Amino acid sequence: MNNNAPHPTVVVVGGGYGGISVAKALDEHATVTLVEPKDAFVHNIAALRSVVQPDFLPRMFLPYDRLLVHGTVLRDRAVRVDGHTVELASGGSLAPDYIVLASGSSYPFPAKSDRLVTTDAIARYQAAHDDLKRAARVMLLGAGAVGLELAGEIAAAWPEKDIVMVDLAPDILPGPYDPRLRIEVNRQLDELGVRRILGSSLVQLPPVPAGEFATFTVSTTDGTDIQADIWFRCYGIAPQTDYVAGDVLAARTAEGYLDVTPELRVAGFENVYALGDISAIDVNKAGVAAREAAVAAKNIQAQIEGSPELAAYTPSKPVIILPLGPSGGSGQLPDGEIASPELISQIKGQHMMIDRYVEMLNLSA
Repeated sequence: MNNNAPHPTVVVVGGGYGGISVAKALDEHATVTLVEPKDAFVHNIAALRSVVQPDFLPRMFLPYDRLLVHGTVLRDRAVRVDGHTVELASGGSLAPDYIVLASGSSYPFPAKSDRLVTTDAIARYQAAHDDLKRAARVMLLGAGAVGLELAGEIAAAWPEKDIVMVDLAPDILPGPYDPRLRIEVNRQLDELGVRRILGSSLVQLPPVPAGEFATFTVSTTDGTDIQADIWFRCYGIAPQTDYVAGDVLAARTAEGYLDVTPELRVAGFENVYALGDISAIDVNKAGVAAREAAVAAKNIQAQIEGSPELAAYTPSKPVIILPLGPSGGSGQLPDGEIASPELISQIKGQHMMIDRYVEMLNLSA
């Protein structure tokens, strides 16, 4: 590559886990613009811990200003991407050589923040913490990974609280996991005193907003009454792809994911990539965004250098790291083994992986 040639341009849409990884990896090889409406990177892995332990909040929101040495983080929202141009909410438009779509997914609070400004987001988590602290009885709707992790956090912080999980599914933790994992998680939930009402949905949602203190009674379809002082919605992931337009729309599935090739290129495009929660190749699995970002960055670098050899992404095996508070939890490892609470605590439970992202954003100095 001619060092005097102008740098190719890359626009990365979304500053979550996948977006920061691919932007940082390409910073030396291209002129990178990362488009993100939030004023800071949100470390969602620590979100549920922050509800019970607000001292985590300042470490959950990490500034972008040191992420890129050469590139730019543009605080704006992509409102239309047709595969050739990225139109912005501010009225501007970008026409890069490469586009990486990494806009992630939405999920009900508190698993993800829905505020664009850090001070607003912190205030919302602090208010939820204060209300949760007052509540004697907590209802969690959804017994998947988020519901389980939140139950574990609340039980570890306030062992005296009555916690009930409600799910239409007949067992906790849907997904292609080893039955031994559910047995182990159920055992720990029993130890923590977390009740489960499974195989039945609510007749209707509580008449009060989620995450706010207000005593209510609801009933399940099989006639069980539940009284609680606060509730949280722990289901409802939705890929954020409402901005795709033009020819990119052909790659959008009915559920809102984007079909990609094994190289992570959006179907029908040579120079547009999609990764993380919006890519249809490895749907709704935590932790794949960084692996996909590495493949996408490698492939864009190969294209920049004129190499015909592009890497293929291999979908991951069922892997999950599920803390139940700082010292509990279990998980399924890449080799299929079931992880001990001690290992889960070491990998994630104690520190919620904050140091890794402080380093990633070049904030550790």
